[in-house]
Formats: sequence, C-alpha cells, structure tokens
Amino acid sequence: MARSRSKSTARLTRDAERLIALASSMNASGSLTEDHFWEAELTTRIDKCLAQGNDVPLEGALDNLWNSHSPAYDLLVERIEGLSESAVVMQGDRAWEALLVAAPVVAWSRYAIASGPLGHEDADALRVQWQAHVLASDARLAMVPYLYSVDQLPRQFSELRRLTAKLGDAAVSGEIPRVDFGRMPETAQMLSDTRFLVAAVAVPRGMPLFRWQEDGAGHASRAACLEQWIAQARPTFAKLLPGCVFESLLPDAYYMNMRESDRRVRPYAIRAGVAFLESALHVEPAGLRAVVAGVGEERVDEYRIGIAVGADSRVAHGIVWPLFGREDESAQPGPLEDVLAELSQAGVTEVKKLTGLFTPEFCDDCGAPLYPNASGEMLHAELPEEAESPTAHFH
Repeated sequence: MARSRSKSTARLTRDAERLIALASSMNASGSLTEDHFWEAELTTRIDKCLAQGNDVPLEGALDNLWNSHSPAYDLLVERIEGLSESAVVMQGDRAWEALLVAAPVVAWSRYAIASGPLGHEDADALRVQWQAHVLASDARLAMVPYLYSVDQLPRQFSELRRLTAKLGDAAVSGEIPRVDFGRMPETAQMLSDTRFLVAAVAVPRGMPLFRWQEDGAGHASRAACLEQWIAQARPTFAKLLPGCVFESLLPDAYYMNMRESDRRVRPYAIRAGVAFLESALHVEPAGLRAVVAGVGEERVDEYRIGIAVGADSRVAHGIVWPLFGREDESAQPGPLEDVLAELSQAGVTEVKKLTGLFTPEFCDDCGAPLYPNASGEMLHAELPEEAESPTAHFH
C-alpha cells in the first residue's frame, strides 16, 4: 500500500544511520559496478533487520530520507520492499525464487463490501484461473483462501517477509498454506475499498514467473493476461462481492499492486459518495455542492472533499483523495484536475476550490477526518436527519 511519511523526531539507531549512508552512497554511484557493491551492502543490512523482525531501523531510515533526500529514499524503499516480498526456498539442492503477489479488486457499493474466508469451490476456481492465465508454465502457486481488506494485510516489512517465506514454502511443496483467520482484524466498512487475494509464486531460480516473461510466439502480453483474468475470474468475484461495482487489476508483485490499487480506488470513492447521497437523500447529483481543500503539514498530502446539499453549510458526506509517493499537485494536469474531473463525471456541477494549505484535522471522538464547507470550516460529515438510514455506517 502507499506509504505516507512524516517528520521523524525519534533518535536514529546505528543500523538506521548505516542504511541512510548506504542508500545515499548508492544514489551517488557513478557506475554499475559500484551500484552492485552498495546494493550488496544494503541487502545484507536489510536482510538482517527483516530476519530479526526489527523494523525500527528500516522505518527510521525511510522517515529521515523522505524529508531530506528523496532520490536515496526511493532507492531504499524499493530495496526494502523488494526483499520483503521475495524469498529463496531450497528444495534439496535446488533453489526456488518466491515472490509475494496480490490480485486486487477495487469496488464500491451502497452496502458493506464483503471480505473473509473463501469456500473451497471459489478458492479452487480462482487458483486455477490465476495459474492458467497469469503465471508462467513452470510456476507454482500457493494462494491464501481469503479475501483480504487493507486492514487485514501485514503492516510491517518483517511481517510481510515472514508471510512471503511461509507461502513460498507452501508453493514449492504443493501444500495448502495454513493461516489463522480467527486472528484477522475487523474490516472498516467503506463505500469504496479494495479487496485482495494474496499468494506466493515460486519458480526454479532464473525461470520466468509470469506468462508475459516467456519467450516464443503465442505467449501473452500483460494486456492479454489481464483480459483473460477479468473474463475468467469475474463470475467468482461477482459471487463474492454481491451488490458491488468492481474492477479487477492484473495479479502482480505485492507492493506494486498495493500502490496501483490505492490510486485506482480514488475515483470510486467519489462515485460511491455521490451515489450514496443520491440514494439516502433522494437528491440529484446536480443538487449537491462539493468543496475541495488541499490538506497537509508542509505540502498537499491529500485533498479533502466536503459534499453538502444545496446551500447547506453542513457537510453531508466527506471524501479523502490521497496523494501517493511524490505526486506533484502543481503539475498540469495534476491530481486536483483529476478530482474535479471525477466530480463532474459524477454529475456534481457546483464545485468550490479553497486556496491555501489546510491542516489535517480529525474528530476528537471517533478519529474521522474533518471536511471543508464553503466557508472554509473543517467539519464532521453528518447526514441530515431526514436521510434514509444506510445499510451500514460510513464516515
């Protein structure tokens, strides 16, 4: 998932300082040969932290570089993520390379978006389609029979590495991975959200993982693999996600698909929010007014959208449009233009853009974000009393 970093006030550990120095040196490298040296040093340090379950140096180094040296940050986070989502599994004298992969489904609904364990029939169907239309011919797959919400995914790099190793072993051995679903956190219900299938793909070292890597005529491109995956997996997802509008993304490396799903869910949040108010308040989208404000500490980290009914000063519904990585809000066209375009496509014709940078404010009682009204006040989103009660409670 996208990582949003803030100022780090904690003292850096010795390992964090070394990681910062190595990433900065690699960024300053002038040759491929020197790159390999620094990369090997970084790999050794990161592997040690992951094996010990010690995420403090990793997070500390990333927080520091995020604010002070963005090119070195990009190098370091790419290396940490790459090592977290991969593992080498030995089968006798044979080395297998395992990669943690995710198959996201971006959805919106007026009802609760389902998550949880999969039945044997559904899990088998998705596993077969994944193997047949996405993976290389020699690849082995171990899929967790569970439809994850983002709240249920690993939060730390070392935790993800342990999951990668566990699923990688299962893929090589052909066993069904055992996961304690009873320990899963609760899913926060949202109008729009992403659900994930998580698996490990394992191949003998040096062999292709995906169909689009295989040489020779007749092998599929990424686009063709996605087309087949959508066509074959959609009936199962439709059964798992009743009452939802959804879009399937191409199964691929874990962190890349976390970022891609974060981006792809943003338009759905606007469409779902407008449809929700249309249903709850019996008002046409043209009868709504949206107020957009840039929110952040030193730069715009997200846009918050407060939606009101007509000239009402209260905020009936709020939407967060986060910026990921280093999206440039000043680019033309930029994220703000994307927000305005989505509001227009959803039928909202009255939109006010507030100038300046707003401090990120949250409700003291429930922790929900506060959203702007037309006067520039940051308010809690509250449905009018006359609204029909939604099936589930959403902020």
